[in-house]
Amino acid sequence: MKQIEFRMERPNLVKVGDQVEVSARELQTLQGLMYCYTIEPAVAMSGNIPFSDKVYESTGMVSKVEEGPSYWTVTVDFEN
Repeated sequence: MKQIEFRMERPNLVKVGDQVEVSARELQTLQGLMYCYTIEPAVAMSGNIPFSDKVYESTGMVSKVEEGPSYWTVTVDFEN
């Protein structure tokens, strides 16, 4: 199982237990190939994820939502 953290800037868009759809964007950087994921429809965005940690599924389950100073961190579990 893989976990990815997403940054959400508005409250209550997703909750623990929600199944979410994600889209991926491929980025070529100086560090190599990276991926950036978005919980659709534009709910939250991940940071850059290295190719070695690529997620091959487009759906995941929200396992945690933590409140920060001005944003929320959403953790999504993927089966692969």
